[in-house]
Amino acid sequence: MQSLARAIQTQGRVIRVGVLQRLSVTARSFSEPSASQKLEDVGFESTTIADILKEKGDKQSGSWLFCNTDDTVFDAVKQMTSQNVGALLVVKPGEADDIAGIVTERDYLRKIIVQGRSSKTTKVGDIMTEENKLITVTPETKILQAMQLMTENRIRHIPVVEGEKMKGMVSIGDIVRAVVDEHREELTRLNDYIRGQY
Repeated sequence: MQSLARAIQTQGRVIRVGVLQRLSVTARSFSEPSASQKLEDVGFESTTIADILKEKGDKQSGSWLFCNTDDTVFDAVKQMTSQNVGALLVVKPGEADDIAGIVTERDYLRKIIVQGRSSKTTKVGDIMTEENKLITVTPETKILQAMQLMTENRIRHIPVVEGEKMKGMVSIGDIVRAVVDEHREELTRLNDYIRGQY
């Protein structure tokens, strides 16, 4: 995933630099971003996690799928399977906005299957990644920052938290899709600009 993130960033820079050079843009607007002003902060990779959540919708595509700590692992895996997702947010019983952790397919494989435990008697709270160990993002996090965070920590799902409130969850697939869409839109804008159709 790190190589994918680097390739996407590099491709975006190459396309942008090439088009700007071709159009003979002044040196001031063509200069590389300074250390305090990264490329993703100047507009090319400006999509945020909030944009992804908005695109997914409040209740669709795993944005708000959750179970609670007292559910059995069997029930959680059944829900993941029926919703075609790889992870569920875990909340404390009776507190739908209070995140307790996350349970993933990887947790199931490593902590149930490999250890020979029963998924019908083990509680989600016994195998989940707990809140204090969670890696989270905020709605304002840029998608490339989230991609880098997920790649470095080898995770495929990341909860979105604002203050103490849970806002949803995004997967690496959601982020890659958003990056590809953003690059496609940028290419269209640059092509329109070159053709004078802006």
